[in-house]
Amino acid sequence: MLRPLLTVSAGTLSSRLLGFVRDALVAALLGAGVVADAFLLAFQLVNVMRRLLTEGALNAALVPAWLKVREHNGPAAAAAFAGRLLGSIALATLLLAILLGVFMPLLIAALAPGFIGQPALLMATRDARLMLPYLAFAGPVAVMMGLFNAQGKVGLTAFSPLLFNVSLIVVTAALLLGHNDPTIAALILSGTVGVAGLLQLSILAVNGRGERLATPLRAGFDAAMRTFFAKAIPGMIANSGPQLLIVAGAIIASAQPAAVSWLYFANRLIELPLGIVGVAMGAVLVPELARAVRGGDRTALSEAASRGLELAVGVALPATFGLIVLAEPIVRLLFEHGAFSAADSAATAQALAVLAVGLPAQVLAKNWSAAFFAREDTRTPLVATLISVAVALVAAVLLGRLFGAAGVAAAISLGAWSNAALLLGRGVQRFGVTIDAPARRRLVLIVLASLVMGALLWLAAGVVLPLMATGSTLVQAAALAVLIGGGLIVYAAVLMLAGVIRPDGVLRALRRPRGLRD
Repeated sequence: MLRPLLTVSAGTLSSRLLGFVRDALVAALLGAGVVADAFLLAFQLVNVMRRLLTEGALNAALVPAWLKVREHNGPAAAAAFAGRLLGSIALATLLLAILLGVFMPLLIAALAPGFIGQPALLMATRDARLMLPYLAFAGPVAVMMGLFNAQGKVGLTAFSPLLFNVSLIVVTAALLLGHNDPTIAALILSGTVGVAGLLQLSILAVNGRGERLATPLRAGFDAAMRTFFAKAIPGMIANSGPQLLIVAGAIIASAQPAAVSWLYFANRLIELPLGIVGVAMGAVLVPELARAVRGGDRTALSEAASRGLELAVGVALPATFGLIVLAEPIVRLLFEHGAFSAADSAATAQALAVLAVGLPAQVLAKNWSAAFFAREDTRTPLVATLISVAVALVAAVLLGRLFGAAGVAAAISLGAWSNAALLLGRGVQRFGVTIDAPARRRLVLIVLASLVMGALLWLAAGVVLPLMATGSTLVQAAALAVLIGGGLIVYAAVLMLAGVIRPDGVLRALRRPRGLRD
């Protein structure tokens, strides 16, 4: 699975890095006040919808269903199924966008009760309505991405989301140069979101011409479509657990000025490793597991699950330690510009360090959910996600009063760990542990390598960070790059010394791609 996983991860990494550029520009343009809180709440709402559909969530339900139809009824039947699904999803998301537009004030008031009676309520409602056209495009985009993934053509789907961030970066940079009023700037950015969705859909449609993946195209909610949606909607909600936890945190944080912005920017850094693993798991691991389940191949099933877990933990743990140790300099370098103050950086860094504690749980939940999705069980991950959101809400009410935004971040991490624990417990009951012996040995070594890296990074940061505190932005960036690069080198060296990874093995895997079978 290494080659397709690296392809998807490279695309996701590129998108996340562009997302940092986008968010740094937005922070400089809007700061962390009322206008930023309103815009970022609206953006989070649309972002949840976007990720619910396009970043692997719908893919988790579509791939097993499409493979099942093709296996039993042939390519023509699979294309007809995809055509009905594409038309039905396009119609459903268009109607949903219209419905949300009508009831948006009530939805914003429910998501941010702290906005009630404040100008932020009207601002967030207006921004969210301007962003809603994106939702109508996100539905067909998600179906087309899922169809490409089902055939192992992951390159296009991995890199097409870059258009979303590129569009917003260009517009935000232009607004910064023009010194526009923040309120007007937020309106222009909100309108750009829909344009970005249209661009992504156009790229996929152009590249899909001649493939005949979804023909004939028609909308309808017949028995087959109702059965699909009955399985897909729970899975889509379950796969959006990390975003729903942040929304739950924003509901409580909205009572504190600027807290929504602090949590948003902190979570953006969490989403870098989470996105690399999570999207890759959805695009590559679910199809691989689905093939093994349908073929009754226990060896292939164990191998896919084992390699997926190793890759997930191997990315999540060092990222967790790195984000905890380097939270403040990373936030200061990325976001402390323009209207974003030093106090905003300190609060955001504190929230980031606490959110990082929940990162391994979110990655594990993504990995274990894939095992249920491959078996076409979307209900179990849904129940676990809803329970975790409830846990986060209750904890946020208590911890938010005591510790502010950091307390809300702690509640989000607690919710993530409850989700992972519930999925693991249920998975052991249903189909047992499918992790092979080499993976169990390597996972212990990965944990040890991460601890060594984290300890050395903490020691090095204690020396370097005080020296870079008063330096220029370029000096701070160089020092941070040295710390991060040194941490990665230490981590990779320990893994190689322990025999977890071997360069020749990686090269062989890249030359002999697996999981790209038609």
